[in-house]
Amino acid sequence: MGEYEKPLPIPNEDTKPFWDSLKEHRLRIEKCCQCGQFRFPPRIICPYCMSLESEWVEVKGEGRVYSFTVVHHAYTPAYEGALPYVVAIVELEEGIRLVTNIVGCKPEQVEIGMRVELTFEDVTPEFTLHRFRPVTL
Repeated sequence: MGEYEKPLPIPNEDTKPFWDSLKEHRLRIEKCCQCGQFRFPPRIICPYCMSLESEWVEVKGEGRVYSFTVVHHAYTPAYEGALPYVVAIVELEEGIRLVTNIVGCKPEQVEIGMRVELTFEDVTPEFTLHRFRPVTL
């Protein structure tokens, strides 16, 4: 694994369980213990019922492309070798949306509503990032 030069997230107390689960090649999302709603990004209080009780639940990581853009310009030198790449919002089956990259296909093959599944990219010994790829039938 070479040196990773792109920016990395800075986990805090609320987001650490999310990033820790990715390192284990699992996807865990915060879920309200009172109303059962999934929520992302993680937060102290449930925006649906105002409960302070939540748990982290493992999800399958399957969903659909909700929106996307193809990036053709490197805003920092670290991204030059990755051009063009897709930044997307994926809506998981659980109803939450994640910002991510679509990998495993050409950018021109990505479309709204495309079925995708989670994959993991170990970018440093400390960090694994979530990516999504097209579901193969």
